[in-house]
Amino acid sequence: MASSLADINSQIQKHDEQIAQLRKQAEDLRNQERAGVIEEVRRKIAEYGLTASDLKLGGGRATATKRSAGPAAAKAAAKYRGPTGETWSGGRGRKPRWVTEALAAGKSLSDYEIK
Repeated sequence: MASSLADINSQIQKHDEQIAQLRKQAEDLRNQERAGVIEEVRRKIAEYGLTASDLKLGGGRATATKRSAGPAAAKAAAKYRGPTGETWSGGRGRKPRWVTEALAAGKSLSDYEIK
């Protein structure tokens, strides 16, 4: 069973053509089945008076459920007042620029405490 490379390539091409034909047939069958399914679903929707929201349809793409952010965190009372009147509670988030600049200049937080 000695075959030449040309014979093997010819067989591969023949099989590739058969595969392409079978894929085309499968696609045609799927489209026919799909059309039937769509018609059946439309009849059921009409029969039962269903809406897109009944079916949880979101315009063609899945929609995620929205989560509530929950109650907003209460604003902390100011503990420090800057040289131009700005305030800082002294613990949430990054230190404001005026605080870092004052500390870099050798000042203390106690210099800016609201009493």
